[in-house]
Amino acid sequence: MTQVVDAVFVGAGHNSLACAIHLAAKGWSVSVVEQAEEAGGAVRAGEYTQPGFRHDWAAMNLSLFAGSAFFKQYGKSLTGRGLEFVPVDKPFASAFPDGRWLGVSSDAAVTSDRIRAFSDADAETWGRLLADFPAQAEQIFALLGNPMRNHALAGFLFRLWRKRGIGGALDLGRFLVQSPRAWLDQTFESPHLKAMLGAWGMHLDFAPDVAGGALFPYLEAMAGQSFGMVIGKGGADTIIRAMQAELTARGGTVTCNAPVSRILHDGGKAQGVELADGRQIMARKAVIANVAPSALVRLTGGTGDCGFDRAMNTFEHAPGTMMIHLALDGLPDWAAGDALKTFAYVHLAPSLDQMARTYQQARAGLLPDEPVVVVGQPTVFDPSRAPEGKHVLWMQVRMVPGTIRGDAAGTIAATDWGEAAQPMADRALDILDRYAPGTRARILGQRIVAPTDLEAQNPNLVGGDQVCGSHHLAQHFLFRPARGHADGRTPIDRLHLSGAAVWPGGGTGAGPGYLLARKLAGN
Repeated sequence: MTQVVDAVFVGAGHNSLACAIHLAAKGWSVSVVEQAEEAGGAVRAGEYTQPGFRHDWAAMNLSLFAGSAFFKQYGKSLTGRGLEFVPVDKPFASAFPDGRWLGVSSDAAVTSDRIRAFSDADAETWGRLLADFPAQAEQIFALLGNPMRNHALAGFLFRLWRKRGIGGALDLGRFLVQSPRAWLDQTFESPHLKAMLGAWGMHLDFAPDVAGGALFPYLEAMAGQSFGMVIGKGGADTIIRAMQAELTARGGTVTCNAPVSRILHDGGKAQGVELADGRQIMARKAVIANVAPSALVRLTGGTGDCGFDRAMNTFEHAPGTMMIHLALDGLPDWAAGDALKTFAYVHLAPSLDQMARTYQQARAGLLPDEPVVVVGQPTVFDPSRAPEGKHVLWMQVRMVPGTIRGDAAGTIAATDWGEAAQPMADRALDILDRYAPGTRARILGQRIVAPTDLEAQNPNLVGGDQVCGSHHLAQHFLFRPARGHADGRTPIDRLHLSGAAVWPGGGTGAGPGYLLARKLAGN
C-alpha cells in the first residue's frame, strides 16, 4: 500500500510537528512517521520510576517554546488543545562547597540583594545589565530567529548597523565570539556568581573556555530574571500532545513504531520514504528528515555530493549526558538552607575551573571525577507530577563520554555503559548527598538513563548528545550543519534536513522546524 502526501516527515520531534502544523495550516497534506513508540523525541514524560511519579525524560525547561515565534502564532490553538504551562518565579540557583548559595528569582530586588552579599560591584553591574537587556535582547533574538541565508543575514546586519552603528555592531559581534569565562571575568568579580552563570554554558556544550559560549549564561541570567521560566503542567510532553492534536485536527497524521529504512530519490529529486515493513509514503513537494546528519547519508545511500556527505558524516557531536530520575518522599534537605527547596534548578558546579576540567575529561573519553550535576525540582511548582507530599527529582550529569575510554578518578573499571552506569550514577548521587545529606534515604524509586539509553530511544542523540551536535562557532550560525545548508537544504531536490542539527540549533524553541515551514510555504 502506497500513500501519497505533499510532505512526509522522518521523525516526530517537536521541530517536525511545528513544521507539519504550519504546512498543514497552509493547505499541505502531511504525514509524520516516527521509529519510537511515541512522538516527541527528547521532549517526553512518563512514570519512569514507579506509578504516580511523572518525570521529564530529557527536556524540562520549556521557556524557549513559550517564547517562540511558532507559539506566538499557534499558542492560542495549542492551549485550547490542552497545552498548559506552569510559571516558575525562581528558575535557578547554585549551591557551593563552602555552604553558601546564590540564586536568581523574578524579583530583581531580591536577586540583587543576594548578589550584593557576595559583591557590591556585581550587584551594581547586574542592575545595569538588566536595564540594558530589552535593547540587547531585541538584537540577539532577531539574530537567533533570522534565517541563515546570505540575503537574510545581510538584511539583519544592515538593520543592526542602522540601529546601533558600526561600533555597536562590532560590540555585538565581539560578544558573540567570547567564551563564557572571558565575558564573566570581564563583567563580574565574584567567583560564586561566575560559577552560577557559567553552569548554563554546560547545557549547550560550552565549557568556560570555549569561544562563542558567552551568549548562553547571559541569556539565561537576564531572561530568568526578567521572565522567570516555564515548565509543562504534568510533564514536558504537554506540548507534544497538544501539537499532535493540532496536527490531526488539520488533517495530518503521526504514525509511531514506524522506522524508515530509506529515503527514496531518483534523478537528484526526493520522492518519498520506505518504511521498515515495506510500506511507502510518497511526497509531492517535500521529504523532511529530522535526523542526525550522518543518518541522512545512511538513509539516502549518499546524496551524490561527496563534500556534503563528508560534512554530514564528520558532523561533531557534543559529549553525552546521563539522566537520573528519582521518586522521593520529600525534597532534598539542602545544607546551604531550605531556600534552595524553592528553586526549579539547583546546579552543583562549584567553579569555572571545575567545569572546564569536567568537560575536558569527558571530551577525552573519561568518566569525570566530579561531573556537573543539575538537579531539577519540578514538583516545587507542579505538584501534579507526584502523589501528595511526594516529589520527583530530575538529575542531569554533565558531561560524560558517549564512548568510555577510562575513569578520571581511577575507581570505575568498566568501559561499557551497561556496567558503568550504576557506579557513575552513584558518583553523582554522592555529590548530591554532600550538598543535601540524607537524600538517598528519601529515594522511593530511581531510573538511570545512560547516554546509550538516550541514543537507543532517540537515534538523533548520538552518544547521548542531547543537543544533536556541538554549537561551537565552526558548527553554528552559517555553518550549522554545514556552510550553505543552514536552511536545511540538501543536494537532493525537495529533501530537507531539520531538527536541532540545523540552525538555530538545539533547545525547545522549534526554530529549525518553523523556519523551514515558512520557507517551504512561502510565508
